[in-house]
Amino acid sequence: MLSAIQKAVLDFERSAWLIPGPKSDAIQEQLGMSATKYYQTLRQLADEPLAAEYDPMTVRRLQATSRREKIRRLQASGDA
Repeated sequence: MLSAIQKAVLDFERSAWLIPGPKSDAIQEQLGMSATKYYQTLRQLADEPLAAEYDPMTVRRLQATSRREKIRRLQASGDA
C-alpha cells in the first residue's frame, strides 16, 4: 500500500503544471519536503507497481522521462 505522502507526491506531480511560480516553492509549501526529496520519491515511485495502479498515467510519464534521461546520459558519455 502506498503511503499518504507517496500518494500526495503523485497527486502533486499530476497537477504540477497548473501551479504558478517555481515548482520547488510549491513542493515545499504543499508537501513540506525539499525538492531533492520530492524528486527522489518520484524516481522511486516510477518503479513501484502500486504507484502504477494508483496513477497509471503519471507513472507512465515518469517512466518515459526516466528513459529519455538515461538515453541522454548515455549519449553524452559516448556509450550509446
